[in-house]
Amino acid sequence: MKLISCIEMHAARLTEAGVSFGHGTTNAFDEAAWLVLWRCELPLDSLDENAEEELDAETLADVAALIEERIATRKPAAYLTQEAWLQGVPFYVDERVIVPRSFIAELIADASIDAWLSDETQDVLDLCTGNGSLAVLAALAWPEVTVDAIDLSADALAVARINVDTHGLPDRITLLQGDGLAPAVGRVYDLILCNPPYVNSQSMAALPAEYRAEPALALAGGHDGMDFVRHLLEQAPEHLTEHGVLVLEIGNEREFFEAAFPQLEVAWMETSAGEDVVLLVTREALLKDALKNTTKAQDQ
Repeated sequence: MKLISCIEMHAARLTEAGVSFGHGTTNAFDEAAWLVLWRCELPLDSLDENAEEELDAETLADVAALIEERIATRKPAAYLTQEAWLQGVPFYVDERVIVPRSFIAELIADASIDAWLSDETQDVLDLCTGNGSLAVLAALAWPEVTVDAIDLSADALAVARINVDTHGLPDRITLLQGDGLAPAVGRVYDLILCNPPYVNSQSMAALPAEYRAEPALALAGGHDGMDFVRHLLEQAPEHLTEHGVLVLEIGNEREFFEAAFPQLEVAWMETSAGEDVVLLVTREALLKDALKNTTKAQDQ
């Protein structure tokens, strides 16, 4: 059987089995191509040049076993291959971390954040770093900065360490373990990147099995998804330089975000998923909002 026919057959099998996507692919064909090429030890971007290659019986059996494992376990493909790609950069992943897919990566890659930075930008924080992918991408994009990467999970930081070392960045990325901004006591940043747990409780209950295979700690944001975000926005000003900015991903929770912070002035960033997924807020705006809330409370 030819490689392309093998992919098409297993794409149909994935569709028939009703698996869910969203961890690097969005459809059955791309998912099947990823798994087949990986099992054949071929580069993931080499489908066109290898489409007509004939696969032997042993390889076909190995591919079929991998596809059936994907279906039976409902684990994201990245857990089976222990590799995920973000903006063309490879990262190690396993069940200790969520599969990296932050839209903040797009904003780093396309320089959308650069307009908010300056020649004096030196210190960057990747909060809720997970496998360290945003920290690595930030260090690669801005060679002049140093990056702190914080996560509550020691297991996640063990995975982040693998990626930091693999990309040769241990001298520029410091991993810190702790809850929220607690490990950053006394530190201030020109830029904070944060892809926090933000999924509201109703959405958590409805997640497909592939998402439930990921650490809930990195996904669940409480009743309205804003539990972590509330603490972050309250504490962020003391960890931002005078002209510092926070880039925050909130996924599909814009409605809940705006209900929780109705007066906060933010800039919504354009991503491939639209303009409702990632926002940017300045230290000045955070302080202004805090003052409004204080005045309102005193008047009541």
